[in-house]
Amino acid sequence: MRQKGLDFGAQPEPSEAPKPRAARPLPEAPAARPAPPGAPAPSAAARKALTVSELTDRIQGVLETEFFDVWVEGEISNLKLASSGHFYFSLKDDKAQLAAVVWRNDARLVRFKPKDGMKVLARGQLRVYPPRGSYQLSVQVIEPLGKGSLQQAYEELKEKLENEGLFDAARKRPLPMLPRRIGVVTSPTGAVLKDILRVLGARYAKLEVLVYPAHVQGDDAAAEIATGIRALNKLAARPGGPRLDVIVLARGGGSLEDLWAFNEEGVARAIAASKIPTISAVGHETDFTIADFVADLRAPTPSAAAERVVQAKEELQARVRGLDERRDAALRLRLARIRARVESAAVHRVFAAERNRIRNLAQRTDELQRRSETGLGRALERGAAHARRLRERLEAFRLERQLAARRERLTAQRERLSSLFRAESERRRSRLGRLAASLDGLSPLSVLGRGYALVWDEARGRLVRAAGDVAAGERLRIKLHEGALRATVDSRESD
Repeated sequence: MRQKGLDFGAQPEPSEAPKPRAARPLPEAPAARPAPPGAPAPSAAARKALTVSELTDRIQGVLETEFFDVWVEGEISNLKLASSGHFYFSLKDDKAQLAAVVWRNDARLVRFKPKDGMKVLARGQLRVYPPRGSYQLSVQVIEPLGKGSLQQAYEELKEKLENEGLFDAARKRPLPMLPRRIGVVTSPTGAVLKDILRVLGARYAKLEVLVYPAHVQGDDAAAEIATGIRALNKLAARPGGPRLDVIVLARGGGSLEDLWAFNEEGVARAIAASKIPTISAVGHETDFTIADFVADLRAPTPSAAAERVVQAKEELQARVRGLDERRDAALRLRLARIRARVESAAVHRVFAAERNRIRNLAQRTDELQRRSETGLGRALERGAAHARRLRERLEAFRLERQLAARRERLTAQRERLSSLFRAESERRRSRLGRLAASLDGLSPLSVLGRGYALVWDEARGRLVRAAGDVAAGERLRIKLHEGALRATVDSRESD
């Protein structure tokens, strides 16, 4: 795959805010006593200095006590939803910003979906995070309070362009089935372009990529993106110029401010005026920009855009992969059922019978392996026969080279699948053996075989766990590894 273009820096993503620790008790500060006039200055040994931890603890006590319950109004920025269920963001106005966090238990009570640019009213407590010497607002209640300026501008432009018909599905153009050359407008040195090139290289190595370098964040980004779209159209329309089949606008995720270049009217109108079909691949799956609505196709991520460009090639290979997927699915389903039955065996059941059952399952697995190998051979034979019929039908179009290449690829896939099948079967047999050994180790009979015994109180019909549970003269039944004994209590002894 060939790439043309220039490179410049990628944009970093925000890091996750740390969780604050609980405040420790405040240490007693030494009382300051003024020195009498004319007295010599105290020596270094006599001075009492606070450690950083002690000073931080005192600050923590003051902040968390003074601002135990506060309401703060501001605009959400740099919102990040963590996999743990917490979400982190900054509250800001035109002069300052404050780090904030909503923990998972409180996030469950939030009845709306916070977004970047949304103005909110938050109630919580200031918390100090001593390892960083920073503070943040631990939010318990958050309520929407109008809209931020960027969000308002976004919705106004969206409504304007929608009324003009730029979002209509009727004006969307289909993408070419097998493109030969695509244009990409993005930062050429960022991870986004690397992801696109990696996906295209793995799926369609002969595809040529023409990169137009543009800033994707900042004051000049919108103008550069719009210029890039027009430049690629002009280049493709020039006599003798390279024919472009599709243009991809790509950028990684970020806040509303980070993605704002793709919400500018100039970019939207450049996309609408493009004679070449366009794909908008901006941000993550949950991010939506004006460019997404105007473009002929929206991709949730840049990698997904690259996959969609070469999707037709995969469709041509779907019939070959179909037989492999059906066989693998049937094998996985059978092995999953066997694994579930083995893992659900209760410890208190008869272990000898469970061992026999596991051995039967192992034998059944071997039989399934042989049947699968036989079925695989037959499927491959049917595939080879089908390939021969296709070759005969396509001889009129002189596609002998393509058919030869596909036969070689089919042979390689068959060898690889057979090797993977044998390795997976061997791993399953090994795991069954380990499970059988574990079941033997958990058997109560094994514990009794090491010299332990079970003692029953015959009068009450219960196990004896302490000397105080029985009295002198009571009869006991003692179960050993082999056989049992009956005994009478003569006396009791303490530890």
